[in-house]
Amino acid sequence: MNELTAPQLVELRERLNKMQQELTGLLENSSEGALPVALEQPIGRLSRMDAMQQQSMVQANRSAARTQLELVNAALRRISASDYGDCLACEEPIPFSRLQVKPETALCIDCQRSNEQR
Repeated sequence: MNELTAPQLVELRERLNKMQQELTGLLENSSEGALPVALEQPIGRLSRMDAMQQQSMVQANRSAARTQLELVNAALRRISASDYGDCLACEEPIPFSRLQVKPETALCIDCQRSNEQR
């Protein structure tokens, strides 16, 4: 049912591989910033609050990156299984233009909207 051409599939696979590398790098490079703020450090109250806020933002960014990495990995698995490009909900082909914008997507725009409205 997949209507993607071979060059389109190559382009999307390359983008997904690049996203995978970037997200993995982001997670590796931000691990230190997500560590708990040591309370015994001799810093002022405002500096400690700022450090805790920074830690919270790093943790949120890492969580979002992990979620996106899971989607990217799932898309790469679907490419390997020749299931990529078809909506997982309605099984219709996802337009190439949508996949160019969001190559990790598993749903067509109509199914995505329906999913978000629930």
